[in-house]
Amino acid sequence: MKTVPVPAPRGLHLTLAGALALAGGCAVGPDYHKPTAEAAPAAYQEGTNTWKVAVPQAHLAKGAWWELYGDVELNQLERDALAANQSLQATVAAFDQARAVLDLAKSGLYPRLALAPTITRERDSANRPINGVSNGKPDTYNTFNVPLDLSYEVDVFGRVRRTVEAARAAGEAGAADVETTKLALGAEVARDYFTLRALDTEMALLRSNVEVFEKSLDLTRHRRAGGVATDLDVSQAETILRTTQAQLPVIALHRRQAEHALAVLTGRPAPGFQLAERTLAIPAPQVAAGVPSELLERRPDIAAAERRMAAANANVGVAKAAFYPSLKLFGVAGFQSVSAASLFDWPSRVWSVGPALNLPVFLGGQNRAQLRQNEAAYRLVTANYRQTVLTAFGEVEDNLAAQTLLAAEAAAQDAAVRSARKTLEIASNRYRAGLVTYLEVATAQSAALDLERAAVHLHGDQLVTSVALIKSLGGGWTNAPATVGPGKP
Repeated sequence: MKTVPVPAPRGLHLTLAGALALAGGCAVGPDYHKPTAEAAPAAYQEGTNTWKVAVPQAHLAKGAWWELYGDVELNQLERDALAANQSLQATVAAFDQARAVLDLAKSGLYPRLALAPTITRERDSANRPINGVSNGKPDTYNTFNVPLDLSYEVDVFGRVRRTVEAARAAGEAGAADVETTKLALGAEVARDYFTLRALDTEMALLRSNVEVFEKSLDLTRHRRAGGVATDLDVSQAETILRTTQAQLPVIALHRRQAEHALAVLTGRPAPGFQLAERTLAIPAPQVAAGVPSELLERRPDIAAAERRMAAANANVGVAKAAFYPSLKLFGVAGFQSVSAASLFDWPSRVWSVGPALNLPVFLGGQNRAQLRQNEAAYRLVTANYRQTVLTAFGEVEDNLAAQTLLAAEAAAQDAAVRSARKTLEIASNRYRAGLVTYLEVATAQSAALDLERAAVHLHGDQLVTSVALIKSLGGGWTNAPATVGPGKP
């Protein structure tokens, strides 16, 4: 069969030309301008650096910040958590969902084309009117249709563009949410790991003291048998031994809890997860007081809050566009026949084309209510953004101050431990010489053990605080401002 070109009607040309011209119109609604964070400090109280206007940079690569601690086991736990943590997987799935929503919104920018062939067999009523008179004869026949439907919304007032803008910003917020979850996950793994290792160190300290106290008890019993010591001395030596032994199950319980928490974070069942005991020998890193303020811009929670503002602003535009007419173009072209043999013959062709205008006249206040709702949503996310920034300032200051004060406390604590050990040595020598009772030795032993345990806790607190500081700075720190080189994301 010979193919004959279909000439487009002149009206269709004019309609499409007008649609393209209208599509270039401006989008209604406010253009987005990021509000400034109020009450931004000129500098850290604990540092000397100055602040500049924040520009979200959560997309900058932060690297494996936990590697600065130099612990191979921690590094592996962090990698396991990133690979198998279910909360992170859920956040990634939510981000994938947001990207799909963006693709769905973008589809509105393009024409819709559908091919819907149909084959029907019909019977008309014998009493149907024909020219006002019933012919009394039923007709049964086939109908073959091969239509190609085309529809396109001319985005005159920017409804579709604002929808795409909102979906794109929401997707970017989802990406920042993934980074926020990764940052929180890494910090929680490091915190639980250092807590567990501090407990290991404390258990090793208690076991060592139990051995010393057992020897002291044996010595006291021998002295009692020789008539040098009294029953009170034996009782005091046994009391401090039993008291120390009683602390071991408590610490073992806390260690199990920290171990189970790490199992959950790394996506493994708690019953089959175990970490061998190892004392804490990692020095706490010290962040310089002049931490570059640009690092705060890398906080993904701030970036997510800012992107949600952009999405809410675009939704205001979508709500305003609802007050204006919507213009759609419709077109159908194809073939229709009562016989399959003549379906694609040239005389079987059919087509129709034309615009459709929808103008809201009375909707009972629906559009105004929707606009008020979206404007209130924008004010809500704006307040959340500013609160997030203020919270970030406070977290950085808290952790910088904690780092400084804990370092000073650690120095004083080490001096106190050395003094307590010296006191214990003197008391033990005096007891062996028969100059004092065992009460003086027991008191010195108890004081030295308490100070040594406090020193272990303090070391763990310093490491946990350094993790919190790194987290508050967005996942890492250097002594120079973070920058993005050419060709980098």
